[in-house]
Amino acid sequence: MPHFETHTIRRIGWLRAAVLGANDGLVSTASLVLGVAAAGASSTSIMTAGVAGLVAGAMAMAAGEYVSVSSQADTERADLERERKELAANPVQEHREMTAIYVARGLDAELASTVATQLMAHDALGAHGRDELGISDIVTARPVQAALASAVTFSIGAALPLLVVLLVPVSALMWAVSGSSIIFLALLGSLAARVGGASVMTAAARVTVWGALAMAVTAGVGAFFGVPA
Repeated sequence: MPHFETHTIRRIGWLRAAVLGANDGLVSTASLVLGVAAAGASSTSIMTAGVAGLVAGAMAMAAGEYVSVSSQADTERADLERERKELAANPVQEHREMTAIYVARGLDAELASTVATQLMAHDALGAHGRDELGISDIVTARPVQAALASAVTFSIGAALPLLVVLLVPVSALMWAVSGSSIIFLALLGSLAARVGGASVMTAAARVTVWGALAMAVTAGVGAFFGVPA
Protein backbone atom coordinates (compact mmCIF):
# COMPACT_ATOMS: atom_id res chain seq x y z
CA MET A 1 0.00 0.00 0.00
CA PRO A 2 1.41 3.44 -0.91
CA HIS A 3 2.56 5.58 2.00
CA PHE A 4 1.51 9.22 1.75
CA GLU A 5 3.20 11.92 3.79
CA THR A 6 2.13 15.52 4.35
CA HIS A 7 5.10 17.88 4.48
CA THR A 8 4.95 21.46 5.72
CA ILE A 9 6.83 22.69 2.63
CA ARG A 10 3.53 22.34 0.76
CA ARG A 11 2.20 25.24 2.83
CA ILE A 12 5.03 27.60 1.97
CA GLY A 13 3.14 29.54 -0.70
CA TRP A 14 0.28 30.78 1.45
CA LEU A 15 2.07 30.52 4.80
CA ARG A 16 4.77 33.02 3.86
CA ALA A 17 2.20 35.55 2.65
CA ALA A 18 -0.05 34.96 5.68
CA VAL A 19 2.73 35.39 8.23
CA LEU A 20 4.04 38.46 6.44
CA GLY A 21 0.55 39.97 6.24
CA ALA A 22 -0.41 39.34 9.87
CA ASN A 23 2.95 40.55 11.16
CA ASP A 24 2.88 43.71 9.05
CA GLY A 25 -0.74 44.41 9.97
CA LEU A 26 -0.10 44.12 13.68
CA VAL A 27 3.25 45.90 13.78
CA SER A 28 2.43 48.74 11.38
CA THR A 29 -0.98 49.49 12.90
CA ALA A 30 0.24 49.24 16.50
CA SER A 31 3.19 51.46 15.62
CA LEU A 32 0.90 53.96 13.89
CA VAL A 33 -1.45 54.02 16.89
CA LEU A 34 1.44 54.50 19.31
CA GLY A 35 3.00 57.24 17.19
CA VAL A 36 -0.27 59.19 16.94
CA ALA A 37 -1.06 58.63 20.61
CA ALA A 38 2.41 59.78 21.64
CA ALA A 39 1.80 62.99 19.70
CA GLY A 40 -1.15 63.77 21.97
CA ALA A 41 -4.00 62.97 19.57
CA SER A 42 -7.56 62.25 20.69
CA SER A 43 -9.09 58.78 20.76
CA THR A 44 -11.12 59.57 17.63
CA SER A 45 -8.04 60.72 15.73
CA ILE A 46 -6.11 57.66 16.81
CA MET A 47 -8.90 55.34 15.67
CA THR A 48 -9.27 57.20 12.36
CA ALA A 49 -5.55 56.90 11.67
CA GLY A 50 -5.59 53.21 12.62
CA VAL A 51 -8.54 52.33 10.39
CA ALA A 52 -7.00 54.25 7.49
CA GLY A 53 -3.77 52.35 8.07
CA LEU A 54 -5.64 49.04 8.06
CA VAL A 55 -7.41 49.71 4.76
CA ALA A 56 -4.38 51.21 3.03
CA GLY A 57 -2.07 48.51 4.33
CA ALA A 58 -4.31 45.62 3.33
CA MET A 59 -4.69 46.98 -0.19
CA ALA A 60 -0.97 47.66 -0.46
CA MET A 61 -0.09 44.18 0.80
CA ALA A 62 -2.49 42.53 -1.66
CA ALA A 63 -1.20 44.58 -4.57
CA GLY A 64 2.43 44.09 -3.60
CA GLU A 65 2.10 40.33 -3.17
CA TYR A 66 0.20 39.97 -6.42
CA VAL A 67 2.72 42.00 -8.40
CA SER A 68 5.80 40.36 -6.89
CA VAL A 69 4.51 36.80 -7.11
CA SER A 70 3.21 37.46 -10.63
CA SER A 71 6.74 38.51 -11.58
CA GLN A 72 8.00 35.22 -10.19
CA ALA A 73 5.33 33.34 -12.15
CA ASP A 74 6.28 35.22 -15.33
CA THR A 75 9.91 34.24 -14.84
CA GLU A 76 8.97 30.60 -14.29
CA ARG A 77 6.85 30.54 -17.46
CA ALA A 78 9.62 32.21 -19.47
CA ASP A 79 12.19 29.67 -18.26
CA LEU A 80 9.87 26.76 -19.02
CA GLU A 81 9.18 28.11 -22.51
CA ARG A 82 12.90 28.43 -23.13
CA GLU A 83 13.40 24.88 -21.89
CA ARG A 84 10.60 23.64 -24.17
CA LYS A 85 12.35 25.15 -27.19
CA GLU A 86 15.70 23.67 -26.16
CA LEU A 87 14.13 20.24 -25.80
CA ALA A 88 12.67 20.48 -29.28
CA ALA A 89 15.87 21.81 -30.85
CA ASN A 90 18.49 19.68 -29.10
CA PRO A 91 17.08 16.74 -27.11
CA VAL A 92 20.45 14.95 -27.00
CA GLN A 93 22.14 17.86 -25.24
CA GLU A 94 19.22 18.16 -22.84
CA HIS A 95 19.54 14.45 -22.05
CA ARG A 96 23.22 14.99 -21.26
CA GLU A 97 22.30 17.84 -18.92
CA MET A 98 19.84 15.64 -17.03
CA THR A 99 22.37 12.82 -16.83
CA ALA A 100 24.97 15.19 -15.40
CA ILE A 101 22.48 16.42 -12.79
CA TYR A 102 21.82 12.88 -11.56
CA VAL A 103 25.51 12.01 -11.57
CA ALA A 104 26.13 15.06 -9.39
CA ARG A 105 23.46 13.78 -7.02
CA GLY A 106 25.22 10.46 -6.57
CA LEU A 107 24.10 8.09 -9.33
CA ASP A 108 26.63 6.32 -11.52
CA ALA A 109 26.73 7.47 -15.14
CA GLU A 110 24.89 4.46 -16.58
CA LEU A 111 22.04 4.61 -14.08
CA ALA A 112 21.85 8.40 -14.38
CA SER A 113 21.48 8.07 -18.16
CA THR A 114 18.73 5.48 -17.73
CA VAL A 115 16.84 7.66 -15.24
CA ALA A 116 17.13 10.68 -17.52
CA THR A 117 15.84 8.64 -20.46
CA GLN A 118 12.82 7.33 -18.58
CA LEU A 119 11.88 10.64 -16.99
CA MET A 120 12.20 12.52 -20.26
CA ALA A 121 10.08 9.91 -22.01
CA HIS A 122 7.38 10.38 -19.38
CA ASP A 123 7.46 14.20 -19.08
CA ALA A 124 10.58 15.88 -20.46
CA LEU A 125 9.55 19.45 -19.65
CA GLY A 126 8.38 18.57 -16.16
CA ALA A 127 11.60 16.71 -15.44
CA HIS A 128 13.79 19.59 -16.62
CA GLY A 129 11.63 22.16 -14.86
CA ARG A 130 11.90 20.27 -11.59
CA ASP A 131 15.50 19.04 -11.67
CA GLU A 132 17.26 21.69 -13.76
CA LEU A 133 15.26 24.83 -12.91
CA GLY A 134 13.92 23.93 -9.47
CA ILE A 135 10.29 24.57 -10.45
CA SER A 136 7.69 22.22 -8.96
CA ASP A 137 3.99 22.19 -8.11
CA ILE A 138 4.80 22.47 -4.41
CA VAL A 139 6.57 25.84 -4.53
CA THR A 140 5.28 27.29 -7.80
CA ALA A 141 4.13 30.91 -7.71
CA ARG A 142 0.40 31.52 -7.08
CA PRO A 143 -0.25 35.30 -7.21
CA VAL A 144 -3.95 35.33 -6.29
CA GLN A 145 -3.45 32.97 -3.34
CA ALA A 146 -0.58 35.09 -2.02
CA ALA A 147 -2.52 38.35 -2.45
CA LEU A 148 -5.65 37.10 -0.68
CA ALA A 149 -3.71 35.48 2.17
CA SER A 150 -1.67 38.61 2.72
CA ALA A 151 -4.62 41.05 2.62
CA VAL A 152 -6.85 38.97 4.92
CA THR A 153 -4.17 38.29 7.52
CA PHE A 154 -2.98 41.92 7.41
CA SER A 155 -6.52 43.02 8.26
CA ILE A 156 -6.73 40.53 11.12
CA GLY A 157 -3.39 41.61 12.51
CA ALA A 158 -4.28 45.31 12.20
CA ALA A 159 -7.66 44.80 13.89
CA LEU A 160 -6.04 43.62 17.14
CA PRO A 161 -4.48 46.95 18.23
CA LEU A 162 -7.59 48.79 17.02
CA LEU A 163 -9.70 46.64 19.32
CA VAL A 164 -7.49 47.76 22.20
CA VAL A 165 -8.02 51.39 21.18
CA LEU A 166 -11.78 50.86 21.41
CA LEU A 167 -11.62 49.28 24.85
CA VAL A 168 -8.94 51.27 26.65
CA PRO A 169 -8.97 54.99 27.61
CA VAL A 170 -6.42 57.28 26.00
CA SER A 171 -4.54 57.71 29.28
CA ALA A 172 -3.63 54.02 29.32
CA LEU A 173 -3.40 53.51 25.57
CA MET A 174 0.38 53.53 25.18
CA TRP A 175 1.00 50.72 27.63
CA ALA A 176 -2.09 48.76 26.64
CA VAL A 177 -1.35 48.78 22.90
CA SER A 178 2.37 48.07 23.27
CA GLY A 179 1.89 45.31 25.85
CA SER A 180 -0.97 43.56 24.04
CA SER A 181 0.82 43.84 20.70
CA ILE A 182 3.91 42.13 22.07
CA ILE A 183 1.72 39.30 23.36
CA PHE A 184 -0.08 39.08 20.00
CA LEU A 185 3.26 39.00 18.18
CA ALA A 186 4.53 36.17 20.36
CA LEU A 187 1.33 34.21 19.70
CA LEU A 188 1.61 34.91 15.97
CA GLY A 189 5.19 33.70 15.85
CA SER A 190 4.28 30.57 17.79
CA LEU A 191 1.30 29.79 15.56
CA ALA A 192 3.30 30.31 12.36
CA ALA A 193 6.06 28.06 13.70
CA ARG A 194 3.61 25.28 14.55
CA VAL A 195 1.97 25.43 11.12
CA GLY A 196 5.35 25.46 9.43
CA GLY A 197 6.93 22.84 11.69
CA ALA A 198 9.66 25.20 12.95
CA SER A 199 10.96 26.14 16.40
CA VAL A 200 8.23 27.93 18.38
CA MET A 201 10.61 29.79 20.69
CA THR A 202 12.82 31.04 17.88
CA ALA A 203 9.90 32.27 15.77
CA ALA A 204 8.16 33.94 18.72
CA ALA A 205 11.35 35.72 19.81
CA ARG A 206 12.12 36.87 16.26
CA VAL A 207 8.79 38.56 15.58
CA THR A 208 8.50 39.96 19.11
CA VAL A 209 11.90 41.63 19.16
CA TRP A 210 11.56 43.26 15.75
CA GLY A 211 7.96 44.27 16.39
CA ALA A 212 8.83 45.86 19.73
CA LEU A 213 11.68 47.76 18.11
CA ALA A 214 9.37 49.12 15.37
CA MET A 215 6.78 50.25 17.92
CA ALA A 216 9.39 51.90 20.14
CA VAL A 217 10.93 53.87 17.28
CA THR A 218 7.54 55.04 15.98
CA ALA A 219 6.36 56.06 19.45
CA GLY A 220 9.59 58.01 19.91
CA VAL A 221 9.07 59.86 16.65
CA GLY A 222 5.49 60.71 17.62
CA ALA A 223 6.56 61.99 21.05
CA PHE A 224 9.37 64.07 19.50
CA PHE A 225 7.23 65.82 16.88
CA GLY A 226 3.87 65.79 18.69
CA VAL A 227 2.22 68.61 20.53
CA PRO A 228 0.51 67.58 23.80
CA ALA A 229 -3.25 68.09 23.80
